[in-house]
Amino acid sequence: MSLFSRLFRKVPSPSPASAPARRSALPQEAPQAPSRPGAAERALAADAEQRALQSAIDARDVQAVARLVVEGSSTKIRQAAAEAIEDLDVLRQLIRDVRGGNDKSVYRILTSKRDALHEQARKREQLQAEITDVSGALERWSQRPYDALSGPRLDDLEGRWQAVAGQADPELRERVQLWIGRSRETIAEHSRQEEAQAALAQAAADAAAEARRLREEQAQASAAAAAEQARVLQEQKRLRAEQQQAEQQAIRQIDELIRKARTALGGGGSSRAAGLRRLIEEKLAGAAPLPASLASQIQQLDKQLNELKDWKSFSVAPKRAELTEEMESLIGAALDPQALADRIRGLQEEWRSLSKGAGENTEADWQRFQEAAQKAYQPCKEYFAAQALVREENLRRRDALLARLTAFEAECNWEQPDWQAVIRTLRETKQEWRNCSPVDRQAGRQQEKGFAALGASIQGRVDAEYARNLKQKESLIERARLLAASEDGRKAIEEIKELQQKWRVVGPVPREADQRLWGQFRQHCDTVFQKRDKEFADYAASLDSNKAQAIALCEQIEQIAALEGAELLARAGALAELRNAFDAIGEFPRADSRGLRNRLEQGLERCRKSIARQQARDAERRWADLFDAADQVRAYRLAAARGLDAEQLDTLKAAAEAHIASVPRWPKGGLEALRQGLAGERFSDLAANEASLRMLCIRAEILADMPTPPEDQALRREYQLQRLVQSMGQGPRADEMPLDAMAIEWAGAGPVEDGVYAPLLERFRRCRERGSSRGA
Repeated sequence: MSLFSRLFRKVPSPSPASAPARRSALPQEAPQAPSRPGAAERALAADAEQRALQSAIDARDVQAVARLVVEGSSTKIRQAAAEAIEDLDVLRQLIRDVRGGNDKSVYRILTSKRDALHEQARKREQLQAEITDVSGALERWSQRPYDALSGPRLDDLEGRWQAVAGQADPELRERVQLWIGRSRETIAEHSRQEEAQAALAQAAADAAAEARRLREEQAQASAAAAAEQARVLQEQKRLRAEQQQAEQQAIRQIDELIRKARTALGGGGSSRAAGLRRLIEEKLAGAAPLPASLASQIQQLDKQLNELKDWKSFSVAPKRAELTEEMESLIGAALDPQALADRIRGLQEEWRSLSKGAGENTEADWQRFQEAAQKAYQPCKEYFAAQALVREENLRRRDALLARLTAFEAECNWEQPDWQAVIRTLRETKQEWRNCSPVDRQAGRQQEKGFAALGASIQGRVDAEYARNLKQKESLIERARLLAASEDGRKAIEEIKELQQKWRVVGPVPREADQRLWGQFRQHCDTVFQKRDKEFADYAASLDSNKAQAIALCEQIEQIAALEGAELLARAGALAELRNAFDAIGEFPRADSRGLRNRLEQGLERCRKSIARQQARDAERRWADLFDAADQVRAYRLAAARGLDAEQLDTLKAAAEAHIASVPRWPKGGLEALRQGLAGERFSDLAANEASLRMLCIRAEILADMPTPPEDQALRREYQLQRLVQSMGQGPRADEMPLDAMAIEWAGAGPVEDGVYAPLLERFRRCRERGSSRGA
C-alpha cells in the first residue's frame, strides 16, 4: 500500500456503543427548544435563497453564485447557480469542490459547461488562426508584384476570407478589403500595362510605315519633318516638366495631410485622422514612389492610428456602449425601486468618470444614455410617491394602535389580571407599532411620546408582578439548596419533585431572570441526583476527553496542510502516525463522532492536495531552472561563436557552471543536456540553430494545439505536410515527442542571437504552460 493510500484511507464508522440512558427525574420546565421549521418556513427560506441567487446573478457577483453552487440548501438552487457560472477558472475550482459529492447533477452541469467553454475556446482559436493566416496571406499578396498565379491565388484567398470575415474585427475587415483592392488593382494595372504595350507596339509599327513613306517623299519635306520633330521634342520636355511638378505637388500635399493627421491624433480624433489617412492613400495611388522619410512617416502614422483605434475600440467606446445597453436594460426591469434607483445613479457616476478626458464628442451617446436613464427611473418616481402614501397610512395605523392599547388598559381588571394576556398584548402591540413604519418623523413624534407613556404605565404593573414572582422562586431555590445537602437521598428526591410542581405554578418573571433562576434551581436538583448520575457523568467526561484529543490531532493535521515548501514535505511523514493515533482514541460523543471523522478526512485530503501542489511547484521550478541554465550556456556558446577572447569565455563558462551547481535537482536528462552544451564545439551555425529552435516551437505549438505566428505559418504547413507524407500507410504516429522531451532538446540546442532567442523561448514556454493546464 502506498504512502497516500495509508494516510488517506477511509475510516470505518464506529459501531454504536450502548450508553446508559439518562432518565431525568425533573419535569421539562426549561424553555422548549425551537421546533423544526415547517413547510411554510422552508418555502420562505427557499424563496429567499432563490432571490439571493438572482440578485447575485444580476450583480455579476461570481463568488456569491459559486458559494450557492456548493452551499445551496436544495438541488434546484445548486443546479440554477451552476447554470449561471460562466467563468472557466471558477468552473474548474467548483468541479474540484463538488467532485466525489452526492450531487451528481451539479457536477454534470459544471463539467458540461467547462467542456463547452473549452470547445468554444478551441473553435475561437482555430477561427482566429484561420483569420490570421488568411489576412496575413492577403496582406503579403497585396505587396507582391504581378505574376501568372496572381488571379487564381487571389480568388482562393478571397474565398477563404469570405468564410471567416463575419467573425473578424471590423478594423481588420477594412484592412483586408484594402489589401484585396490593392491586389485587384495590381492585376488591373498589369492588364493596362499590357494594353499600353500593345498600343505602343502598334504605334511603333505605324511609325515605321510612316517613316518609310517619309523617306520616299521628296527632299523638300525633310525640313518640315525636322521642324516637326523639334516641336515634338519640345512638347515632350514640357510634359515631363509638368509631370515632375505634379509629382512634387502631390508629395507636398501628402506631407501636409500627414501633419494634419498627426494633429488630429494628438487631440484624440481617430475618425478625422482615419479620413485624412484615406486621402493620403488616394494621393498615393497616382503619385510617384515616395522618399524614404515620407514613407517612414506614413508607417508611423498608421501605427499611431491603429493604437488609438485599438484603445477606443477596446476601452472607452465599448464601455460607453456597455453602460448605455445596461441602462436600457433597466427600462422595465423587475427590480426593487430603491435598488433600481441606486443602480441608475451608479451607472450615471460610471458614465461621468468614463467621459473625463475623452478626446471625441460623445453628445449623441450621452443623449441616448440620458433618455434611457429617464425612462428607467420612471418606476422609481412612482415608487417614492407610493412610499409617501404608505407613511401616511402608517400614521393612521399608529393612531388606531394607540387607541386600542388605551382601551385595553382602561378595561383590564387589575385586581385579578391575566398576566400572560397582559404581557402578550403589550409585546404584540409594540411589535405592531414597530411594523407601522416608516412614518414622517415630525408628524410621528407626538405619537411616539403618547405610546411610550402608555407602555411604561402598563410595564410598571407587569414589573411589580415580576418582583413578587421572583421572591417566590428564590424561596424555592433556597429550599432546594438545603435538600441538595441532605444525606437522605430518597426523601430529598421526593421533596424535590414537590418543589418542581410548585415552581410550575409560579407566575411569570422576566425571561432572562427566569433562565438564571431556573439554572440555579436545576443545579440544586441535579445535585440531588448526582449519585445516580455519577456513572453517566464519568462516561460523558471520557467522551469529551476523547473529543478534545481528536480535535488536537485534527488541528495538527490542518497545520501541516497549511505549510509550504520543504517544511510541508518534511512533516508529511508524521501524517500516518497522527492517523493511527486518531484511530486509537476510541469513542466520541454521538453528536460529534461524524463531524470529527469528517474533519480528519478533510484535513488529510487537504494535506494530500497541498503535497501534490508543492510537488508540482517543485517540478515546475526545476523546469524554470533548466531554461535559466540553458540561457547561460547559450550565452557562453554564442560568445564562443563570436570569437570573444579567452578571458571573457572563461567568465561566462564559470558563471554557467556555478549556476548549474547551485541547483539541487534537475528534470530527468536536463543536467546531461546542459553539460553536453557546455562541452560542445566552440563555433556553431547560428542560422541552423535558429531554424532548429523555430522547428521546436512549431512542434510544441502543434502538440499544444496553439496557433503559430504568421511569419512561421508557412514553415508549420511544410512540417505538417512532411509528417503527413511520412505517416501515410503507417497507421497512427507513435513518434510524437512530449513537451518535456522537447524541453530537454531545447536545453541542448546550439546558440542563437539574444534578439532571436527571447521571443522563441517565450513561444515555447507558453506551449508548456498550455500543455500543463490541459493536463491538469
